[in-house]
Amino acid sequence: MKINTIFVHPVKGLTAQVCDRVQLVENFGILGDRAFALMFTDMGDPQPLTPWLSKKHFAVQNDWGQLASLNCAYDTTSQTLEITKNGELLAAANLGTETGRDRISAFFSEYLHSLTPSTSARHPQYSPVRLVGTTTGDTRYQDRDQGQISIISQATLDDIAEKVGVNYIDPRRFRANFIVDNIPAWSEFNWVGNRLKLGAALVEVTAPIGRCLNIDVNPDTGDRDISLLSQLSAKFGHAQTGVIAKVITGAVVTTGETLAIK
Repeated sequence: MKINTIFVHPVKGLTAQVCDRVQLVENFGILGDRAFALMFTDMGDPQPLTPWLSKKHFAVQNDWGQLASLNCAYDTTSQTLEITKNGELLAAANLGTETGRDRISAFFSEYLHSLTPSTSARHPQYSPVRLVGTTTGDTRYQDRDQGQISIISQATLDDIAEKVGVNYIDPRRFRANFIVDNIPAWSEFNWVGNRLKLGAALVEVTAPIGRCLNIDVNPDTGDRDISLLSQLSAKFGHAQTGVIAKVITGAVVTTGETLAIK
């Protein structure tokens, strides 16, 4: 088994970015993954170091699908977030400065005001948002309150595509960290309760991942173009794909490295 692709999501709910290597940190996850989030200001007094909160506090693609139509690229060296759509630069700012954070917060507050949330949105009413998190990567706004990474087999994605009648399922729909090859479809579920060597890191697989409406969202256009959530239940009898794991021993992990059950 080997790592095919690594994804990080610098801002929770926004664009997934492919990277060649990541730093796994014990009892934390991936440094820089979901290090920022767009917190609704009516859910409290957001500060840069706002701790972990449940998803209802944040603007995310599951509730606001058209967030996916924006290409949001974060450069860790310059600490700059650039937001484009159809090749047009809409905003850019240094997230290490208060001015830059204010600019990004204002942009998304205005953008969300133009959107209609999903019918199941946990925060359907409009509210301005404030960017929370740090440029050091030591804040994390993952969906669960325990630090984690997520892993899914490419064969699982291929099997879903075949069963729902499409040529290709973009792995970004599932917002996983690691896409792995050379493992049969769905067999990652067999890892639950076991430890894996992920490159030089040691992780413990804790559970399969229950999915939400986010997987219906096209990661380029923001349209809900495939009813994947309902089809998972219809075709497979469940709505789970991939697994979550906690980091036991941290290390730098790179694309092409191997996985092995301990």
